[in-house]
Amino acid sequence: MKYSNLINPGRICFGIATMAFGVQHIFYGDFIMGRAPSWPEGLPGQQIWAYFSGGLLIVLGLAITLGKKARPASILVTILVLVWALLRHVIAGNFEWGTELTWFGKALALTGGSLAVTGSLPKESGNRWSIVNQTVVFTLIGRYSLGIFMIICGIEHFMFVEFVKTLVPAWIPGNVFWTYFAGVALIAGGIGLLLNQTVKIAALLSGLMVFIWLIILHVPRAVASMGDGNEWIAVAEALAVSGIAFVLAGTSRIEKPNAM
Repeated sequence: MKYSNLINPGRICFGIATMAFGVQHIFYGDFIMGRAPSWPEGLPGQQIWAYFSGGLLIVLGLAITLGKKARPASILVTILVLVWALLRHVIAGNFEWGTELTWFGKALALTGGSLAVTGSLPKESGNRWSIVNQTVVFTLIGRYSLGIFMIICGIEHFMFVEFVKTLVPAWIPGNVFWTYFAGVALIAGGIGLLLNQTVKIAALLSGLMVFIWLIILHVPRAVASMGDGNEWIAVAEALAVSGIAFVLAGTSRIEKPNAM
């Protein structure tokens, strides 16, 4: 198969997910993309920031989906998530296993993944800022960001079995088995993304795995609990992650060893 055929579907998934995050910003009155830490206590303007960032993400996501000024749009998404989610997680020291580290990992994956999407887009002609037209560097950042996040999630499948097994749909038997299996798959996929020799197949299989989870797990859970915002946020996150993985499958290079 031609891995490059995965780039456009991946971009579209990421673009739609970005628009969904924007809608959630407005609906929930908070910065959702990257699971940012709570709004600083005593600081006014939370609603204004939520509505502004939400509207901006809707516009940027639409640009990415349609391929219109998509490279600068994707860079702006990266900056938004980097500054308001990832860096704030780092400053807050959110590295404790469980919710905090998972949310940090999501911010990392979305920040690096947005750069990977940027690198897959046509270059901006006449742009004096060479950083804007990076491809390989952006792809590498995306690979490592998503790979680290997947490894974190895989390890947590083994640390929090009792919780994770409740996420397996009731109609699928052997929830403990699938908890461990998914943990192994996440760790293997994450390591595969870090290695040049396996990056394409790891990105493809990881994208398919997360997209399947989106269909059989996240969407049904969100529909079953319409009032639970966390479930709808998870839908957007799964769509974004699968899209990022497909983009990485289509754009990552396989470095061949030098001949002796």
